[in-house]
Amino acid sequence: MQTRQLPERDPAGGPDPGTTLTKAVMRAAGFLGISQAGVASVLGISTASVSRMASGGYVLDAHRKEWEFGVLFVRLFRSLDAILGHSDQARLWLANENLALGGKPGELIRTTEGLVRVVHYLDATRGRV
Repeated sequence: MQTRQLPERDPAGGPDPGTTLTKAVMRAAGFLGISQAGVASVLGISTASVSRMASGGYVLDAHRKEWEFGVLFVRLFRSLDAILGHSDQARLWLANENLALGGKPGELIRTTEGLVRVVHYLDATRGRV
């Protein structure tokens, strides 16, 4: 797997989108208490790549599926934050059984179908708040 160093800015002068998304994914995982192995499972990349993401040696590639999964993961975090706030409630929600989803959201997000289902569920819930 090819490693790409974190550029500080894109050619247009703004922050590099890859760097921004990579940092957002790692911060969201930290807030939600999701391990590097869990992040790797969600993004469909190796644990070693996530370790390099955490240390600044790898950024998500906009031309690969990892990018789309990263965007969905950050969307999941933002929805949980809007609904439950910055508290342990989001971690508890992920860890406990959800009858509407048919499982524990923290386990469901490790598959593509589960991640999409959880994000849609949160979008629908967020729309009612």
